[in-house]
Amino acid sequence: MHAHFSSFLLPPNSNPTQPSQHHSAESPPVPTIMGLKCATLILFFTMFVASSIAIDPCTSKPDEAGLTVIPVFGKCSPFDPPKPDSWAQTVINMASKDPARLKYLSTLVGQKSVVSAPIASGQAFNIGNYVVRVKIGTPGQLMFMVLDTSTDEAFVPCSGCVGCSATTFSPKDSTSYGPLDCSVPQCGQVRGLQCPSTGAGACAFNQSYAGSTFSATLVQDSLRLANDVVPGYSFGCVNAISGESIPAQGLLGLGRGPLSLLSQSGALYSGVFSYCLPSFKSYYFSGSLKLGPVGQPKSIRTTPLLRNPHRPSLYYVNLTGISVGKVLVPVPSEYLAFDPNTGSGTIIDSGTVITRFVEPVYNVVRDEFRKQVGGTFSSLGAFDTCFVKTYENLAPTVTLHFTGLDLKLPLENSLIHSSAGSLACLAMAAAPSNVNSVLNVIANLQQQNLRILFDTINNKVGIARELCN
Repeated sequence: MHAHFSSFLLPPNSNPTQPSQHHSAESPPVPTIMGLKCATLILFFTMFVASSIAIDPCTSKPDEAGLTVIPVFGKCSPFDPPKPDSWAQTVINMASKDPARLKYLSTLVGQKSVVSAPIASGQAFNIGNYVVRVKIGTPGQLMFMVLDTSTDEAFVPCSGCVGCSATTFSPKDSTSYGPLDCSVPQCGQVRGLQCPSTGAGACAFNQSYAGSTFSATLVQDSLRLANDVVPGYSFGCVNAISGESIPAQGLLGLGRGPLSLLSQSGALYSGVFSYCLPSFKSYYFSGSLKLGPVGQPKSIRTTPLLRNPHRPSLYYVNLTGISVGKVLVPVPSEYLAFDPNTGSGTIIDSGTVITRFVEPVYNVVRDEFRKQVGGTFSSLGAFDTCFVKTYENLAPTVTLHFTGLDLKLPLENSLIHSSAGSLACLAMAAAPSNVNSVLNVIANLQQQNLRILFDTINNKVGIARELCN
């Protein structure tokens, strides 16, 4: 089976369906004026209650409603959001974690046996901008898990976890739960392993990274996604953490490695998924995650999906150039070229907030952008090209050129506004110098209100405009 989803939700104030006005030939006599008033009031009250219920997008949804995606700070989010001064400040705060994210992406390397990302990367733990509603176990326990296209393994805080959030998965309440020991193949696909030298033992992990320490064991249970069930799904059961916390209710890995959702679901999804990320300003469950080839766009522009055996979890694409307005900026080809040995090239990533280019690439993009806007520029958080909003009509379009596909970014995907709304900033940045990154990362702010399709069997990525909000 495949989950079926609509392209986008109706707006909250959509008109409800009107009640039928058809009458038979033997309709009762026309009511009196008083009776008509009463009937009208009753009908109005009934429609008001029904429409009030219908337009609440935060009410609990049945499993068959599909996999909707929400910004972690949205109104329907189960997490308590911080109280930033504005939406712009929220993005700035999230983007401040991008350097750590890029460092994590830059250090993803293969293992000698089966290659995969670590089960519990501290960097991946700290980044989580979109969540999806899933159920784990039998009967299913509801969790809101962060989507991560650059991580393979799923991990969830389990009951009794020290330092975790209040919402945890309870293994004892699931009839399909089972621990995994060191002898299973899955255990050899993760790092940080602590196994006894002789005899059997739990597949346990204990890692420290970027100031965080956590421990987990590899387990398996049923994973429910809308109407679909993936039995015997292997994931990390987190039992202790200190320092910066992992995503409050866990992480769902959508990478390409052996423990990712695509690999573990086998033929169920045929190696295909897509998502449509709503704007950070969208409060409600409005984006969607589509799993499997059914229901995907029939007409969509595609570019080849490249595979790096040394960093197999990442979704590489061939970025061939960048235009600012009508100017194709002069980028030396070596800064865009895909090189499996060094890991250089361009990836599409759901966990990085703003697009990051290696410094020589960003500098020529920024300089041409400034040249076309004119005036003076200031900095705001991670953004170094902010200008007076009255100059916004001069802001040129940024176009990303991929093999076989040109992505012209709408202004809402390339600009961000200050808290007071007086400044507009180019919503991109250079990769931090202390990261030593060779990756160009197309991040989630630039992906908003686009349908991004990943086909790992036919090795292609599709991009199409779609109103996710």
